[in-house]
Amino acid sequence: MDTTKFINPQQIGGIESYQFADGPARHTRAILVNTGGGLRYRILPDRGLDIDQAFFNQHSLTFLAHKGVTPPQADALRHGLDWLRGFPVGLLTSCGPTNAGGPATDAGEEVGLHGPHSGTAATIESIVQPDPRAGRMEMSVTAVVRYGAFYGPCVELRRTITSTLGRNTIDVRDEFFNAGNEDQPHAWLLHVNFGYPLCDQGSEFCYDAAKIEPLADPAAQEWFGATDGAHKRIPGPLKRHRGPNSVVAYVYPKASDRDGRATVGVVNERLGFGVAIRYNTNEFPRCGNWQHWGEQEYVGALEPMTGGVEGRDKDRERGWLLTLPPGGRKSYRYQIEVVSGDAALGELLALNKGG
Repeated sequence: MDTTKFINPQQIGGIESYQFADGPARHTRAILVNTGGGLRYRILPDRGLDIDQAFFNQHSLTFLAHKGVTPPQADALRHGLDWLRGFPVGLLTSCGPTNAGGPATDAGEEVGLHGPHSGTAATIESIVQPDPRAGRMEMSVTAVVRYGAFYGPCVELRRTITSTLGRNTIDVRDEFFNAGNEDQPHAWLLHVNFGYPLCDQGSEFCYDAAKIEPLADPAAQEWFGATDGAHKRIPGPLKRHRGPNSVVAYVYPKASDRDGRATVGVVNERLGFGVAIRYNTNEFPRCGNWQHWGEQEYVGALEPMTGGVEGRDKDRERGWLLTLPPGGRKSYRYQIEVVSGDAALGELLALNKGG
């Protein structure tokens, strides 16, 4: 990078903040990050610092819901499947922090789908711009999200999202703290959603799984029961995936080292790029693979998670539910990286030679 040839670093990349002027999202906040390497993505502070739009050059990485961005509604959309009314989909929708699966009644408490996180507004602590003339290439956004009520739960999340000029990686650090005086159930699920044109007929999910556990419904059992890897190959739109019909399985990727690091992803060889999710299996013991190839609603996801998606009561029965004691902390770190070039794509596709 020749710093003698520009005066404004935004010419190379950086962060811009704005508010929506119209529609359901009017007055809600957005932060646009341009890495300068081809990756651009939009952070939504009023949706828990999650990420909706994401592009690599001219290609979208994700799927966007029909309504687009909606304002924070954690209290209004807390029962049953109401969460879906505000689900923007997008590249990263986080689920939790006290429940992360389907609606359930657990320990006398009614909890709705996927928890309050993505409907909760964050408080921005810092936005750090890159300064290539000073040799500082990193840019970051840090915010705090607080959940709960008087008498609890009183849980907070400090999230930092970091990228580096010229690199196509989103690095996320999530740090939870129980500020209250009672134990709180804890679950965390990362809905990393992929859409057209990254997902297209012939694209592939990539993971080397020690085992795959489809959910109990017959459609998922049949789909993920394929022994030839067909469940990893993305089909064209399917009439049987109209409406709410989809298939889900728990995938248990093999760690690449003793520290528990694993990689899963999706590749479109025709377009010459893919997306890798790098995370720690000690933090996220399983990864959901959601596939919903309906006409127009054409989307699939890889979802590192602490528990499951069948309800907090089921997680408690299985021993999957975590607990945050008073003053307790829990941290997660993971990366979403756009990869291109034969070597990088080959590494992702090679995962499918395992299981």
